[in-house]
Amino acid sequence: MNATQHLAPAATPQRVRLVAVSGGLGSPSSSRLLVDRIVSHAQRSLEAHGIVAETEVVELRELAVEIAHNLVTGFAEPRLRAALDAVRSADGVIAVSPVFNASIAGLFKSFFDLIEPGELRGIPVAMGATGGSARHSLVIEFAMRPLFAYLRSIPMPTGIFAATEEWGSARGSDGIDERSARVARELVDAIRHRLWAGGGARSSGGDAVLSALPVRGGGDAADAGADASAAASAPGDDSTARMDDDPAAAGAPTIAATTADFSRSSLQDQAKREEHDAFADLMSKFAGTEVGDS
Repeated sequence: MNATQHLAPAATPQRVRLVAVSGGLGSPSSSRLLVDRIVSHAQRSLEAHGIVAETEVVELRELAVEIAHNLVTGFAEPRLRAALDAVRSADGVIAVSPVFNASIAGLFKSFFDLIEPGELRGIPVAMGATGGSARHSLVIEFAMRPLFAYLRSIPMPTGIFAATEEWGSARGSDGIDERSARVARELVDAIRHRLWAGGGARSSGGDAVLSALPVRGGGDAADAGADASAAASAPGDDSTARMDDDPAAAGAPTIAATTADFSRSSLQDQAKREEHDAFADLMSKFAGTEVGDS
């Protein structure tokens, strides 16, 4: 038996699907430039962790007529259906919109209006926007983040805004590149954590659930094991309230806690506090004062 017979077969690399949506109307557009920056950094980061990224960019300007028809008729033509299916099947989404009239572009919003709440449940989304002035940078927080939260996806903590003036200087372009790298790292951390928690990518047939916040930093095997253990010990789906009409729906982000989230000792402590509060109210009435008066 020669030495080569002792070698274990090479492990098949994990594959994930990245889909980027560019809402830019021009060709080229600053929104597409920003998309390409984020995609490039995300691909390199995934490859550094031994994960192969299959990427696709959806240019909404090419689908404008189909999007309008779908809004009116309720029927998605083949090209639009393929784009919507690509986003729905993604392991991670990158979404970038230009700013028009102090908000996201109507074309961008119309496209995501065709996706039902829950179809992106638990999918990490990196958000970006472009505009003429940095004064519009909060559009990510007041327009994009609520949109993706409503769709039950997981918006990344950091968004990126690129003003027109930044593209025209080396320093500004370097700043865009640095921020793009940070957004991409957050997205990759979320995708990796989702793989550990759920056992596979959607593109590989898995239906992983993001059961905790993305892990930032780190990235070695020890960190992966720790995160996998934490995910395994996380509460089950029946222990938390969910952000849709079905409390048992798996994978929806958790919201307000219910009594099922507390241990027996916590419930006992809460009952004691309520009893003490009631006793204090009673004593204050005997003393001729009301608790809370000042």
